[in-house]
Amino acid sequence: MQFSWNDPTAIMFAIYLLAMLAIGWLGYLGTKNLSDYILGGRSLGSFVTALSAGASDMSGWLLMGLPGAIYVSGLSESWIAIGLCLGAYLNWRWVAARLRLYTERAGNALTLPDFLANRFEDKSNALRIVTALVILVFFTLYCASGVVAGARLFENMFGMPYGVALWVGAACTIAYVLIGGFLAVSWTDTIQASLMITALLLAPVMAWLALSGDLQQGLDLHTVITAEQFDLFRGASFVGIVSLMAWGLGYFGQPHILVRFMAAASVQTIPKARRISMTWMILCLGGAVAVGFIGIPYFATHAAGAAAVNANAETVFMELAKQLFNPWIAGALLAAILAAVMSTLSCQLLVCSSALTEDIYRTFLRKNASQQELVWVGRIMVLLVALIAIGLASDPNAKVLGMVSYAWAGFGAAFGPVIILSVFWQGMTRNGALAGIIVGAVTVLVWKQFGWLGLYEIVPGFILCGLTVFVVSRLGQPSPTMLAAHAAVEKEFAAIGQA
Repeated sequence: MQFSWNDPTAIMFAIYLLAMLAIGWLGYLGTKNLSDYILGGRSLGSFVTALSAGASDMSGWLLMGLPGAIYVSGLSESWIAIGLCLGAYLNWRWVAARLRLYTERAGNALTLPDFLANRFEDKSNALRIVTALVILVFFTLYCASGVVAGARLFENMFGMPYGVALWVGAACTIAYVLIGGFLAVSWTDTIQASLMITALLLAPVMAWLALSGDLQQGLDLHTVITAEQFDLFRGASFVGIVSLMAWGLGYFGQPHILVRFMAAASVQTIPKARRISMTWMILCLGGAVAVGFIGIPYFATHAAGAAAVNANAETVFMELAKQLFNPWIAGALLAAILAAVMSTLSCQLLVCSSALTEDIYRTFLRKNASQQELVWVGRIMVLLVALIAIGLASDPNAKVLGMVSYAWAGFGAAFGPVIILSVFWQGMTRNGALAGIIVGAVTVLVWKQFGWLGLYEIVPGFILCGLTVFVVSRLGQPSPTMLAAHAAVEKEFAAIGQA
């Protein structure tokens, strides 16, 4: 397929991108200081908080990677979806409200490094520096995976050379993040989340309706779907299932998701946001699984349109959209893939920018910088990180899933246990947090290289990080002011109550 402005798909993509830029401009008008640019002034309501958290989490793999895996292997690939749902729910239930309250009480922290430095009274700024470095290392890799996914989409949809598609896809996201900051990212995430769930619910329904016609003409589903494809345990070892479900552990340490909790208007918005977000997530993951699974009998009985899917299973959603809908609706549904890519990449760029601006530039270089200066430095940092990510993504053979898996494990292992214990355990110390982050990150880096036991590196990293935090913290004592601050937050949280 070659790019043409007469093509309905190209027109729908253009309309979608112009809408995102318009929202970016509105975000620009609402950005007055650094808090607005990197945290939206803590003004997000339940609906925007919920959908923004969901959209920033689910990248292009939701509409490409997961359906493709189900199409190839059947329901045994669903364990990752089950693990993600469990992890996301527990993160909302255990961490979200406490983190929202604690970050405001801990010096009105705007970033994760800022929160940890204030929470543990780290005057040396060692905790802030290490946290910011871990974020920059793993998020730059994560951003690169988003750039690759966007490039693949434009390359496949419009026949662009990979090098051109790389810049076009990245520019689409950079533009509105650069202009509008957190408000633009959150508002666009809400629209993108709505587009994603619509596409993932419509596609399998239409595919099933098409199959129903074949069933009425005598098609026997047992001839095109085997019992093994229904089997959740097909070819799955204990280690394999644990590794897939362990993706859920990553939620506790993902900065781009945790920052959504920090930006909520109040603690009271969290329970409603949790219910909205989990409903959205379950429907989206269920839709993605359904797309891949219904694609099996659909393309078995429509062999003429199956060539692209048989060549690359990750195109199953795209091919269903093209074959089941008219070009205008197909264009809107295919824009959902771009939405998934853009929503995740945009928040990653912003978190990197905030780490560089708030935790390095203002802390070490320009303590008295004006708010306007900090906002513009934040914009420059977005551009800088984006350029590095584009450089990392310039290899046409770069693999999206591998990059995502690596970064997800790095954040989950380095920050997950630290965040959980920091909002629950009064005995945690600065040295415990610092040692835990280092051990978690290093474990992921080492385990990834050797691949011991075939176990996903987030599992040993998460466990060793938690143990390190506990042991090192027990060797010291938190200060009286830290104990008093924790007790005050617990008292306030108990008085508010959570449904």
